[in-house]
Amino acid sequence: MAEKKTSRVIAQNRKAWHDFFVDEKYEAGIALFGTEVKSLRQGNVNLKDAYCHFDGGELFVVGMHISPYEKGNIFNREPLRDRKLLMHKRELMKLQGLVTQKGFTLVPLSLYFSGKNVKVEVGLCRGKKLYDKRDSAAEKQANREMDRRMRDQSKYD
Repeated sequence: MAEKKTSRVIAQNRKAWHDFFVDEKYEAGIALFGTEVKSLRQGNVNLKDAYCHFDGGELFVVGMHISPYEKGNIFNREPLRDRKLLMHKRELMKLQGLVTQKGFTLVPLSLYFSGKNVKVEVGLCRGKKLYDKRDSAAEKQANREMDRRMRDQSKYD
């Protein structure tokens, strides 16, 4: 029988949506050790300052903090070590070309379980300027205000 794939979000990088315009999203596997996966199942991860870089044609995520597993003793790894992302070579070459030529950056947007595997959603991003951040905050506030008024209007109808 076919195994049903369920996905459960472990962590999201909300700061990335504030600091960057996300143009494209990609799914990548990640190379982890057993105690790191156990720590992820408990939700002990921080993606806030994480980013991705290329080293020797391979993609690594830097700055992702996975807290040590409390029952892991000698098998725990360093919390801030670089972790290899697993993608097809064609995708890696395309992304490397975009990052080096056009000034894009790769940022991990979320971390989730797909079945029993851990996956990373990587975004191809452009940086926002301060006025862009203000515009998006004003737009968000306006949408929130419209939703609030619509909800109040429907309450009295």
